[in-house]
Amino acid sequence: MKLGKPFLAALALLATLAGPPTALAQGCALCYTQAASAGNRMIQALQSGILILIIPPTLMSVGMIFIVCRKRNQFRQDDAPRSDRSW
Repeated sequence: MKLGKPFLAALALLATLAGPPTALAQGCALCYTQAASAGNRMIQALQSGILILIIPPTLMSVGMIFIVCRKRNQFRQDDAPRSDRSW
C-alpha cells in the first residue's frame, strides 16, 4: 500500500499535535521569572514579542519551501543526450 504525500503530512501534523502540551511549550528560566514578576501589561508585551519573533521567519521558511517545490523541475533537462558509459 502506497501512501500519498498529503496523507503523510497530515499524519505528521496529527502526531505533533497529539503530543503533551508541555512538549510544545519549552520555556526558558529567564522568560519565566520575568513573566512571573511582571504585571499583565508586561506579560502581554512578552507574548506579543514572542509572536513577532516567530511569525516572520516561519512565513519566510514556508514561502521558500513553496517556491522551491514549484521551481524544482524548471532547470531539469530531460532531453539531454545520455552517454553510453556506465560510471
